[in-house]
Amino acid sequence: MNFIAALTRRLDIVSRAVSNFLAVLAGVVLVGMMLLACTNMVLRATPYGSVKGTVELVGFCGAVLTAFALAYSQRMKGHTFVGILSRRFPRPVRKGMEAFQQLVSCGFFIWCGVETSAWASSLVRTGELSETLHMVYHPFVFAAALGCLSMAFVLFVDFLKTMVSEDIA
Repeated sequence: MNFIAALTRRLDIVSRAVSNFLAVLAGVVLVGMMLLACTNMVLRATPYGSVKGTVELVGFCGAVLTAFALAYSQRMKGHTFVGILSRRFPRPVRKGMEAFQQLVSCGFFIWCGVETSAWASSLVRTGELSETLHMVYHPFVFAAALGCLSMAFVLFVDFLKTMVSEDIA
């Protein structure tokens, strides 16, 4: 069990680094979205008119922002969790329920990441372009897949931490 605990600690460090890095990138994307939206609003009042494709770009960036924030939010326990019923169970049952939930969620996000990546690969093969700007948008889809896979990794590390922990709150 010592080896598993040491591996879990190392994976937790990697998990923290990945989630923090993606959170910083999400922050940069958010600032870019705000600058684009504000620029678009200001330019609407001028003879130059609005920025073409603002809604499309903000949509793509919003998807990336959300995907990149998932792992960090999971690490910070920022997602909604209802434990009213589970608090009444004995510790071993709670630990088993939490481990099961983490493993199932990890599997779900792996599936989401793989399917999203397959969709992005399909976009590359077909050469599909966005509707307004006629630009390739598969990088945004690959980024969303990366966000899902990073969430799966954090959930797997959470599963390992639950399994090696002696106590559960």
